Amino acid sequence: MKHPVPKYKKSKSRSAKRYHSFTHHTQVRLQGVVNLVNCPNCKSKKLNHFVCQNCGQYNGKKILDMNKAVEKITKVKA
Repeated sequence: MKHPVPKYKKSKSRSAKRYHSFTHHTQVRLQGVVNLVNCPNCKSKKLNHFVCQNCGQYNGKKILDMNKAVEKITKVKA
């Protein structure tokens, strides 16, 4: 007795969909909780583990120079 054999090859992405079902992704997407924390430097709300968009600091270190970013935006010619 022969075993059934697929007529065409299934791609890796197609077979992987079985393990990463759509319902799992929708549950993760629906949680959608944004964790806002207060910046220790300027006390404004920011996303956790992200650079503060108000003062440009992360983990007590200056990452973004906010004055420099403003100059670049104003120098762009349309």
